[in-house]
Amino acid sequence: MRLTNVAHLRLPFGRLLGYDVRVSAPGRELPVSFDQRRHVGAGDRPGSWMALSFRLPGPVPRAALADAWLAVIARHGTLRSVFVPGDDGLPRSFEVEIGAGDWVEHPIAPGQAVNDALRDALDLACTPYARPSHRLCVLETAAGPTVTIAADHAHVDMWSMLVILRDFMAALAASDAGGPVVPVPAFADHTRALRDRDRAPDDIGRRWAEILAAGGDVMPRFPLPLGDPSPQPERVEVRDVLGVEDSAAYSVRARAYGVSTLALMVSAMTDVTRDLAGVPLRAVFPVHSRYDAAWHDAVGWFITNAVIESTDPDPPSAAAAVKEAVRLGSWPMDDVLSAWGGMPEAPGMFAISWLDLRRLPVRVDTHGLEAQYVSAAIRTDGVMLWFVLDETGLHLRCRYPDTPEARRNVGTWLDTLVARVQAAAREEEHR
Repeated sequence: MRLTNVAHLRLPFGRLLGYDVRVSAPGRELPVSFDQRRHVGAGDRPGSWMALSFRLPGPVPRAALADAWLAVIARHGTLRSVFVPGDDGLPRSFEVEIGAGDWVEHPIAPGQAVNDALRDALDLACTPYARPSHRLCVLETAAGPTVTIAADHAHVDMWSMLVILRDFMAALAASDAGGPVVPVPAFADHTRALRDRDRAPDDIGRRWAEILAAGGDVMPRFPLPLGDPSPQPERVEVRDVLGVEDSAAYSVRARAYGVSTLALMVSAMTDVTRDLAGVPLRAVFPVHSRYDAAWHDAVGWFITNAVIESTDPDPPSAAAAVKEAVRLGSWPMDDVLSAWGGMPEAPGMFAISWLDLRRLPVRVDTHGLEAQYVSAAIRTDGVMLWFVLDETGLHLRCRYPDTPEARRNVGTWLDTLVARVQAAAREEEHR
């Protein structure tokens, strides 16, 4: 399944509608996670959401779509919560009740791209303090609806979007049967449980300090110049790296070294970074916190930011760097980053995310539904790189500031990486 951007999303032309649910006044207060506090605390803004878009094979009544979406909301607690600014400037979270609402049409103006109309609808509805900060949108066509489900990032991660899709399709299939919705553990429960975990060992704090000190006591930054450090319009590249056969060959090569495919990719990135910038690979490295199977079917922001430092392109060394990064991200971030007063962000931050859909315990026919992950369009001052691996192969998506320097330097880094990975896969195939 591809990860794309709302500007690049393949959409049919049709009638654009959004389903606006009814929301009660805030009720019981809920805990706010470290990442939610950081994200929501930045305030309402366009482009803070993530989404998933898919096509249904034939016409579906709007009422059935609405009922399926309400069933998903009833199943997942974070979709029944809202944020409110606190008196101290920090966000607070509260439970709400959500009920059936109304369909609202979003006219597509003459000359306006469908993508732009959809983006405007989601930018308006899916902001951190919106009530609720999620929305179901539908493009109606004679062949059937294209559905987009979006939510502010405070409530979801990429794994969560697959859970939402699976549960939506299950509810749609069962719409005639009815029956009670079976809830799953809520993300707020995970936040409470994480706070009750042991403090991070001293060596975790020391290692974070060492990696951050190498970059000036801030989170790792892209190793080559990006130009103007202020937020710029984004440039998004989606590249097909390996097809099915080449992806299989690359995995065989990884196994020959006794490492994972991810570790072999980190080895390649380490080699490219050393050759082009003369420094080790250092990056923000998101890891998931679904440390127990109880959270596998839950929806929420189960991702936290670790850091990775890979100094040696030797695959076993890269594998050790990945293992260390996972350990560095396995502790409550409030504790780990207290010495810096929170996450020490800086212009030029470099983040690398890896998602192997084949290994997730969530099964959905994403190919048959033509499903696509969708990110918002934003201004950015950093570099974010996603790798997505599924049954169709490996592809990457990279977002960076659209400056001449970033085009040149990030583009060269990507060109070199893709060429080396493809060469390694072909070499393995010809053994």
